[in-house]
Amino acid sequence: MNTSLAWLPADEFTRILEGISDVHERSRAFADASRINTLYSIMRAGSGHLGSSFSAADTVSWLLLQEMRSPFEPGGDIYFSSKGHDAPGLYASLIGLGALPEEKLHQLRRLGGLPGHPDVSIPHMHANTGSLGMGISRAKGMILGDRLAGARRRVYVLTGDGELQEGQNWEALAGAVRHAMDELTVIVDHNKIQSDTWVAEVSDLGDLEAKFRSFGWGVLRCDGNSAQELDTVFRLREKEYAGVPAVIIADTVKGAGAATFEATSMPEGEWRYRFHSGAPAREDYLRAHGELVASLDALLGRHGLAPLAFSRADLTLPVKPSGPQLPQVYGRALVNRALADERIVALDADLVLDTGLIPFSEALPERFVECGIAEQDMVSMAGGLASRGLLPFVHSFSCFLHARPNEQIYTNASEHRKIVYVGSLAGLIPAAPGHSHQAVRDISALGAVPGLVVLEPANSAETEAAVDYCADAGSSTYLRLVSTPVSEEAEALGAGPLTLGHGRVVRAGGRTVAIGSGPIVLTQLLRAAELLTAEGIELTVVALPWLNRVDSAWLADLAAGADQLFVVENHYTHGGQADLIARSLLELGGERLPAFTGIGLTEVPRCGTEAEALDAHGLSAKRLAERIQERVRSGAHR
Repeated sequence: MNTSLAWLPADEFTRILEGISDVHERSRAFADASRINTLYSIMRAGSGHLGSSFSAADTVSWLLLQEMRSPFEPGGDIYFSSKGHDAPGLYASLIGLGALPEEKLHQLRRLGGLPGHPDVSIPHMHANTGSLGMGISRAKGMILGDRLAGARRRVYVLTGDGELQEGQNWEALAGAVRHAMDELTVIVDHNKIQSDTWVAEVSDLGDLEAKFRSFGWGVLRCDGNSAQELDTVFRLREKEYAGVPAVIIADTVKGAGAATFEATSMPEGEWRYRFHSGAPAREDYLRAHGELVASLDALLGRHGLAPLAFSRADLTLPVKPSGPQLPQVYGRALVNRALADERIVALDADLVLDTGLIPFSEALPERFVECGIAEQDMVSMAGGLASRGLLPFVHSFSCFLHARPNEQIYTNASEHRKIVYVGSLAGLIPAAPGHSHQAVRDISALGAVPGLVVLEPANSAETEAAVDYCADAGSSTYLRLVSTPVSEEAEALGAGPLTLGHGRVVRAGGRTVAIGSGPIVLTQLLRAAELLTAEGIELTVVALPWLNRVDSAWLADLAAGADQLFVVENHYTHGGQADLIARSLLELGGERLPAFTGIGLTEVPRCGTEAEALDAHGLSAKRLAERIQERVRSGAHR
């Protein structure tokens, strides 16, 4: 889509800061200017988190402009976001202050640009995000480190209110009091909405003030979208709670600053907040941009300043690919199976939309359990359900499901409880959110769990078959689902019989054989095969959906017809499918084995577009074809 987007150059921020003497009005104006550029960068990227960036903008502006001492200097005060979704807003503020290069505004979620979530490779980002709830603990470590070095500075941490469902937050509080960490101030961005819906409807936090006070923390509360109230509450923090850590519960509105995005504008009875993630529709962008400009121009006018002067970029905006999305296919298949199997219960970790569970929650609400942002609790609950003869299907993003509750998954396995774990957003793609959301170590993390089979379907038909396999199998299963739309090539492959450890040839070729699983890898391999044909190499492509199981007889037959065998995986090269197959080949023995090459990720995954990330990690069709050709040619001359 071709469109024109407007953004504020850095000198407009300077004009605002120099032209408004009132500290409260200046902070508000700076926050709105940052919102305008946040909206621009998310529209340009085609994705990002608007609601959280907008709700936190006033707090971030007040901290950077008024509260923090030398925030961009070594030894200066530290601010970082634990929830991480507000990264686009923080980037816009840092760019407005000259702390990041202005050109970075145009590079949100691009290779070499600004990652979708905070990353310490970017200046003034003091901590990475992962699964939520780590920030307070991280801040405590920073403070202890400073003390050991004989230094002292204040540390400010922003958390989300939904984030407080993670238990680590509460584990962290007592130790901060024990060490009298008056350097530490936690601000809760209390916008009352988590990923898609109201915190109170998912897992109500109860009396937050009383909870923090019970640990010995100083507790204050204010309107977090009001510079005046932020000023007052920070002065009270200094006066009333010297010597102890303190929390400021900042009541905010998700999407604050533009009525189009504000949660208070949601129609009565609507459960889903539409602007948590993703770029808004063009009509919403234009309406919200107009609201922000009108408000900020009015404020500037009160101080005798001219209206905003914009720069414009004429762009072709990213177009979302078409094709079925496996979590949605999965969700419908699960409902069909559950209607015929009363044992099935679905548990979710605040991702009902992204895991495809809306149909289940509507069709079988009595068997749907929303656990909130608490994966460890969810997985242990599943163990309890399984102990009573039920069949739990447990859901989250793969990056959170395989890691945060890994010990709980192992404990369930040690009790021989059958549970189906379903991880969406698996693998390198989409790469725009950044490495915190790119699950490329889940196979290694779960592959060795006793009795747990790891399975990755390639398309809609195989996903539907996988639901039945998971329900019928005698073992627990980790179902690994790619979330990006499935390509036409992968969808056309259909499904063969899901026989444990067996794959199938999906493109017949010669004695150069490549094994892969899932729609991302198989699509790139099929395209690479076409490129290789022009070079005189006929690639045989094999789909093997089993990521931690391979049948030795099936593999022996495949290896007998191969001179070169490649395993390509949407995962790190260590601990994945390639390691499994290499070991299995060696255990086969025999006088002749094919030359073997494993291809996968070898470094922390990069943030960018799909094409950028695949190419950067050597997984694009072009890069795969080059790698295969190089190995085949070198083998031919030995």
